[in-house]
Amino acid sequence: MTTRDDALNVDEAVRAVRAHSRRKQVLEAAVRLMEQTGFHQMSMQALADEAGVSVGLIYKYFGGKEDVLLATVTSILDAFRDQLEPAMDAVGDDPVERLAAGMRRYLEVVDTNLDAVVLTYRESRTLDKTGRERIKELEVATAAPLRATLETGIASGEFSPVDVDLIVFDFMLLAHGWALKQWHFGRHYTLDEYTTLQIRFVLNSIVPADRRARYPHLLRLT
Repeated sequence: MTTRDDALNVDEAVRAVRAHSRRKQVLEAAVRLMEQTGFHQMSMQALADEAGVSVGLIYKYFGGKEDVLLATVTSILDAFRDQLEPAMDAVGDDPVERLAAGMRRYLEVVDTNLDAVVLTYRESRTLDKTGRERIKELEVATAAPLRATLETGIASGEFSPVDVDLIVFDFMLLAHGWALKQWHFGRHYTLDEYTTLQIRFVLNSIVPADRRARYPHLLRLT
């Protein structure tokens, strides 16, 4: 027997799903529109037309253009945060395997959000100080699983002693290069080929020579 509380819970769940879908619809439209016109030329009416919704509905979920831009950037960072650790956990405890799995999933997220990644580089400077600080905090948080795995691997001897922060951000730049230089790399490599080469490049830099034979599937092409 369905109670009144059960019905209310179902209604709340439906509204939450609808709100998430609407927000996603608006953010995807914002990426398309800002790619064409840039952030400053985008009007809320143009965004509403692109998204197929009313201006009033956009203001129901976002405070204004800056809020839309911040939400667009944070949605990508949220994807990194939500997907990296599960992908790494799926391959077990070996630090090398975990790092490779995290890097692969990171690049898959970049590939799914090519235009948005480019937009992040191009328009994030438009955000106010609070917005920029929020992005910096999220970037550090999204890299945490990679950083933790590197630290574990260094402690166990699977990785050489390296500057963890430098390696993590070096990889992030390599991954973003798939979006930023898609006009070049997309003509020469598939996503899998690019990912395999970048993983091999990073691992060859940090896995000691006497341990590389354990990972032929990661350290050389087959």
